[in-house]
Parts: sequence; structure tokens; C-alpha cells
Amino acid sequence: MPRLSNVVIGILNGCTLIIGLAATIASLYLRIRGVSTDCQKVIENPLLILGLLLLVLSLLGLVGSLYRLNFMLYLYLTILFLLILGTLAFTIFAILVTNKGVGRTVSGKGYSEYRLGDYSHWLQKYVVNEEHWNEIRSCLVDAKICDSLRDNIPQVPGEFYKKNLSPIQSGCCKPPSECGFELKNATLWTVPKSGPAVAVAEADCKKWSNDKYGLCYACNACKRGVLSNIRKDWRLFAIFNGCVLAFITIVYCIGCCATRNNKSRPSYPIMYGRRV
Repeated sequence: MPRLSNVVIGILNGCTLIIGLAATIASLYLRIRGVSTDCQKVIENPLLILGLLLLVLSLLGLVGSLYRLNFMLYLYLTILFLLILGTLAFTIFAILVTNKGVGRTVSGKGYSEYRLGDYSHWLQKYVVNEEHWNEIRSCLVDAKICDSLRDNIPQVPGEFYKKNLSPIQSGCCKPPSECGFELKNATLWTVPKSGPAVAVAEADCKKWSNDKYGLCYACNACKRGVLSNIRKDWRLFAIFNGCVLAFITIVYCIGCCATRNNKSRPSYPIMYGRRV
């Protein structure tokens, strides 16, 4: 009768093998299909790498537990240990780079606005830089973040300012409040007679466009909204990583038990709880 640890390792790796195979197939499908948007292309390589990593890791665990091959289980445990260290490091890093970022509430309005200084220097330098911004902007347009907002602007323009906007909608789908633009209808903001408040920081007023593909996507206000969303997502991801870290640690401990069980036993395949 095989030890329970070998059976558990086999079952867990059977599940991850299916997940890895699905991720790999999905990535290859996206490549063969020839997706055209930058947003869709962004996920291709990470998905392929994740799928291949899970496939290799699962096969090592399956073969090592099924045939009681300790050298494969040692390799499996080494990769798991490195994965534990990497997950722990990324979780700590995510918390550190998102420890800032508090929007200021605009008086009399149902939304907040943000400044680039509210966020860590690393996020500003490596996430919303010129190299990456075109891809992020493409994602925002593809997701039609602003279309739903423009389609549901109240008939009375003053009611718009009471809406609870997300940080991205607040930064990308309307001019910054300091500009003093006036909302006329669902598709038109007009410059006040006194002219835009071009003296405001970063001169976002000049970058605003009423075209639905323009809007404030080129504004620093939009970058601030994206950073706010990233901060929220990374905080949630850090919590998720904590759960994943606990799970991987448990699997690692079970794998250690399996290698100890195999030391005093000959190598043979396990099938339905009996020697073959």
C-alpha cells in the first residue's frame, strides 16, 4: 500500500498538469489566431511561461511520486522551494510599492482625483512610462472603460458630478476638475469663456479631446487613475499570493514526506494502491 504522501502528491500534480496544459493551449491559440490588439498580446508570453512551468513541475511530481524516483522528487522540491521564495519576495515587494496612493475627494463631487506624487517612484517609472503607456491605453480603449460612462451621462449635466466614478473613469474619461471645462452633453465638454486653466500642474487641460478615442487617455490624470487601480489590484493580489504561498508550503512539506518514505522502498510504479 503506497504511503498517503505519494498519493496526495500524485493527485495535486495531476490537477496542476491539467491547468498547465490548458494555459499552454490557450496561449498557443492566441498566437495562431493572430490577435491584433496590444492588450491581448500582453498576456500571451506570461500565459505560455506559466503553462510550461506548470507542465514541467507537474510531470516531475507525478513521475517522482508514481515511480518513487527520489532524484525527480528532489528536483521537484527544489523548484517548489524557489517558487516559495519568489512568491514571498513578490508579495513583500507588492506591499512596499503600493504603500502610497490616496485620492483627494473633489468638493461637491462623487469621485476622487489623484496626483502622480501619491504613488511610489517605482510604479511611476516602470509601469506608466512612455514605453508601456501605449499598451495600457490600447487596453483601456479595448475595454470600453469610458463608453459605458458616456452612454449613461444624466440628462441634467449637474447630476454627472454626483456619480461615483472609478479612478480610471475619473482620470481618463473627463477633463481634470481644475480645468473648469463645462459638460454640455454625453459627448461634449466645452472650454469656459475665460479659457482653460492651463496653469494647473502637468497641463492636462490642453491634452483633453472630445473624440472618444482621445478623451484624456494622453493625460497624466489618466495615468494616475491607472496607478490607483493597479495599487488596489496588487493589494488584492498580495493577499491571494499569501494564500498561494501557504498552499505551496503545504505541498512542499508533503513532498518532503514522500521523499523520506521512498528512501527505504524500491522503485516501482503505483497503480490503484498496489504494486505493479
